[in-house]
Amino acid sequence: MDKADSRRFIKRTEEVVTPKAVATMHRRAEMLTRLPLGVQRWIVGRARGRDEYVGFVVEPYSLFLAYEITDEAAASRLLPPGYEFVPTAIFEGTEPRSCGVIGAFNVHTSVFWGTRVELSLIAENRTTGMLSWVICDYESNTISYDPGQGFSGSSTSHSVVTTSHSGDLIVDVQSAHSRNQIVGVADLHQGTMRPLDQRLWLEGNLSVDYGGPLQAADAVPFGLIFDPREVEQALHIPLEAVTLERMTFGDGILADEPFEACCFPYAQHYLTTSFPASSAITDRDGLEQAVAKLTAHPE
Repeated sequence: MDKADSRRFIKRTEEVVTPKAVATMHRRAEMLTRLPLGVQRWIVGRARGRDEYVGFVVEPYSLFLAYEITDEAAASRLLPPGYEFVPTAIFEGTEPRSCGVIGAFNVHTSVFWGTRVELSLIAENRTTGMLSWVICDYESNTISYDPGQGFSGSSTSHSVVTTSHSGDLIVDVQSAHSRNQIVGVADLHQGTMRPLDQRLWLEGNLSVDYGGPLQAADAVPFGLIFDPREVEQALHIPLEAVTLERMTFGDGILADEPFEACCFPYAQHYLTTSFPASSAITDRDGLEQAVAKLTAHPE
């Protein structure tokens, strides 16, 4: 894929995100939260049948922290059937470990716009053999949807992911309904660009699933379509440059301190279906073919 194709893909992804559409979806989602979960899932199923692509843009500067799993038995109970932990790491060259990853980021999409913090356990799907991000918990200051709980509104009492003129990445997100909280600062000046582990960042983004209370028996892993070069490298933040005042996501199953910290200093652009749907893309070649098809000039 050349730079012109990449720019076309970026523009296509950004162009399907409009404030008016997001505002309309926000109002609809708030109404849907009042419906029984079964009715919500029926509505989602009908929308999925249209296989409509939506844009999902993770804004700079997103923070990801990898934590070793300390209670694998308890963590395993959060996984959907058919998954098992395999050691992994954020960056190439780091000793892999069974882990969970905390992601804190601002995002604008075709259906919601706001801040999210997600806890994902990294596991292999035994059926497909694909490494997967299994989202087990999250907090957000905007609307959300997951198969297990349906639509929901803001879950945070306050939510800040931002940067300062002095190069600090500042995170302060607290749940309004649970103990989930992350408060910390990362000094971006101490970061250096390093290659990312491609099985985690490329393959993993082609196989995303839900675990814990977010999963549903009939849910399937879904994949994202993106320019592979947007997951080739990121800022490696030394742990001494990260100060965490409080981090309670994954309490009881994750180590007290992260073993890796990562920041993407650029936007990442994804297309996905309106609601979770399985994807036939399993590797870089298939991903590049999908991007090429989406950016092809009309005859």
